[in-house]
Amino acid sequence: MIQDLHSHTYYSFCGGDRPEEVADAAVAGGIELLGITDHNYGVGYGRFDVFCSPCAESLHNTYERTLRRYYDHINLLREKYRGKIEIKRGIELCTLYDGQGFKKHHLPESEDISYFDYCLIENLDHPISVTHGDLFSYAKRCGTPTVGIAHTDMFSFIKARGEDPYEYFCRMAEENIFWEMNVSYDPTHNYHVHGYVTEFFKNGEQQDIVRRSGVRVSVGFDGHRAVDYLPDRVRDFNNRLTEMGILKPFE
Repeated sequence: MIQDLHSHTYYSFCGGDRPEEVADAAVAGGIELLGITDHNYGVGYGRFDVFCSPCAESLHNTYERTLRRYYDHINLLREKYRGKIEIKRGIELCTLYDGQGFKKHHLPESEDISYFDYCLIENLDHPISVTHGDLFSYAKRCGTPTVGIAHTDMFSFIKARGEDPYEYFCRMAEENIFWEMNVSYDPTHNYHVHGYVTEFFKNGEQQDIVRRSGVRVSVGFDGHRAVDYLPDRVRDFNNRLTEMGILKPFE
């Protein structure tokens, strides 16, 4: 199954399109399963001026409603496109918190997202991540049926923690946590290619560890504008994983 589990719409401050436009681009590109994963703070605060307001943190009582509104929209999209493409209801979680500039980015502890199909965790390896590097505890806090790790070099992260990669990936597999291959290549990301993705697809030892562990690996274009979407690139990386015998989420 050709999947793209990382995409953004106008619900993200950095996104530019209606969810319908994102879905249309995926359908036209031959994608069979699309995950919409807007940033939690874009969804939660709704408007950039509200997000930037000094009183934004006092608006957490509206966060639940905006999350539900977003979910309902993606759910309607799921029904509208049934038979054309499978839509998954996701959300990307920024985990940065430094008490200053990033204090409004992370998901408030009180917010429930367990009703989403999945979430993507970013900044796992960052020094000011609210996860403190504890993936498994934070994944449980999220409560979604499955959890993904977005644009992170997991082999470097695991090595820095002094843990065994095979055992760590096995635990990820047991707890329904998948690893994303971020294959973005667009002006939003300055045509940056993630080094960990390049390394994984040429490193047989890493591929063997992942395959034996049973952890699932996703492909995400991390699109922010439908006009920049490269479905051929998404299909290519999906096919490479299939040829390696590595399962993807939702298969």
